[in-house]
Amino acid sequence: MKNINIGLIGFGTIGCGVIKLLQDNEKLIEKKLAARLVLKKIADIDITTPRPVKVNKNILTTNAKEVLHDNNIDIIIELMGGYEPARTFILEAIASGKHVVTANKALLAAHGNEIFKAAERKKIDIGFEASVGGTIPIIRTLKESLIANNIKSIYGIMNGTANFILTKMTDEGKDFDVVLKEAQKLGYAEADPTYDIEGIDTAHKLAIILSLAYGCKVNLKDIFREGISAISRQDVVFARELGYRIKLLAIAILHNDIVEARIHPTMIPSQHLLANVNRNYNAFHLIGDASGPVFLYGQGAGMMPTASAVVSDVIDIARNILKGAAGCSPLRTQKEKTMCDINLSPMDNIETKYYFRFSAVDRPGVLSKISGILGDNNISIATVIQKARHEEGSVPVVMTTYNAKEKNVRKALKIIDKLDIVLDKTIIVRIEDELL
Repeated sequence: MKNINIGLIGFGTIGCGVIKLLQDNEKLIEKKLAARLVLKKIADIDITTPRPVKVNKNILTTNAKEVLHDNNIDIIIELMGGYEPARTFILEAIASGKHVVTANKALLAAHGNEIFKAAERKKIDIGFEASVGGTIPIIRTLKESLIANNIKSIYGIMNGTANFILTKMTDEGKDFDVVLKEAQKLGYAEADPTYDIEGIDTAHKLAIILSLAYGCKVNLKDIFREGISAISRQDVVFARELGYRIKLLAIAILHNDIVEARIHPTMIPSQHLLANVNRNYNAFHLIGDASGPVFLYGQGAGMMPTASAVVSDVIDIARNILKGAAGCSPLRTQKEKTMCDINLSPMDNIETKYYFRFSAVDRPGVLSKISGILGDNNISIATVIQKARHEEGSVPVVMTTYNAKEKNVRKALKIIDKLDIVLDKTIIVRIEDELL
């Protein structure tokens, strides 16, 4: 039986998960692959700290070059994360003729075009299923199952930390800051949670998804992004009253040859499947022109779910090696040389429904003043909620709108927020209620 030799760079949580899965399911993998996966070398800057898995100390090294330039290694798994030296290591592995598996979404979002081009030139396979959605096979779905479809839309919950926070706020009535601390204590959020709560992590994943769905190169900076840090318990309560739940959504919608791509807190109908994806789970709602709706749900992160995706890529590449077919299929959904720059719609041109929460002075004429400015900017009001005084001298005034253009909304709110009857910046949450 033939051996497929593997080198691992990054002996952290996910690396330990990969080793555990290879060890625990060794016989199962061997039976399905008809070959052995042999972990030949592991590189990490720290090889002395105890891990939850046992490996032969002779295969440990602090020098990644020993992995990159070992002629007997067929596949390199990069799990160190970050931009550098991960980018350099992957390009070096490709130059050395080694196939690569990575979970590094930030790297692929920022430098994927360079990496995939280099790999295609060398006829190298790159597996990156674990970079988006953890154990959810969203990459494989777009590359294989829906390859013949025009992808009309994608709505995704792609960050477990943000989803955990919003779930707790909704179901337990807790404030954002309280839930964030709880998430950090449980290990769902980093000490610096910026990437998660401000949508940066989600943007990395959406950039990868866009490149697959539309066969285009994507500039990460062109994706509109808003985080959840401005969402309060009040907004969660009003959302429930209006029949919605708030989720941090990544949205892509195809309009002829133009794609709108945006990430922001979104109110979605409480009965929709996405609205009921809770805690640290992820989900994707896709619509293909032939397939119709497709819904994928599962663990978006974690040691073993992510390891499952990594090892699935290793097995796929190993099968190609065994058949002598490595490097024959496109690394994304089409050959790199045929990929052009994506045509993204400016955020100003987006049209959707809106939720506004104004902190207004408690006196007559406030509603008419605000609604007048909205009307002057072609924004039609659908509902109005005015509660009793929340703070001394102010009341929360909530309005939802019919479809309006983002540019008009921004213009109107800029005027409203300068009024002496408005005491704080208006909270805005976009509404997507045509998902059903």
